[in-house]
Amino acid sequence: MALRAASFIMACCFASAAAASEGLIAVESPYNVSETIDRLEEAVKSRGINVFLRLDHAQSAKSVGKHLRPTELIVFGNPKAGTPLMECAQTAGIDLPLKALAWQDAAGKYWLGYNDPRQIASRHAGDKCGPIADNIAKVLGSLAQETVQK
Repeated sequence: MALRAASFIMACCFASAAAASEGLIAVESPYNVSETIDRLEEAVKSRGINVFLRLDHAQSAKSVGKHLRPTELIVFGNPKAGTPLMECAQTAGIDLPLKALAWQDAAGKYWLGYNDPRQIASRHAGDKCGPIADNIAKVLGSLAQETVQK
C-alpha cells in the first residue's frame, strides 16, 4: 500500500512538472544569460517593438540571501500585434505583453524560452485566434533564432 501511494505521489509530481512547461518553446543559446537577453533586446528594438522590463531573477534572489543560477526575464510587445489577439480574446491580455526568459540549467547550458502564442490563443479562445497567433509565433521564432545565432 505504501509503495502504491508513493508511486501515485511521484506520478502527480512528474505530471505537474510536465504541465508547467506545456507551451514553452526553448532554444539553446551559445551565449551566457545576460548576453542572450542583450541580443534579444537588440533584436526586439531593431523591429520597433517596445521593451517594458528587464528583470534579473538571480540578482533578486541574491538580495534575499538565496542562490539562483543566472536567470533573466525580458517583457516586450507591440500594440499592433497584441491588440488583435486581445480583440479576438480579451483575456489573452493576462499573457501579454510577451515575455522571454534566459536561464542557465544545472548542466551549465544556456537557454532562451518563451510562451508559444498559439498556446496562449488556445488557452483563451480555442482556435478562433489561430491566424493572429501564428503571425506572432513567426516573429518570436525569428527573434529567437536571430538571438542565438553565432
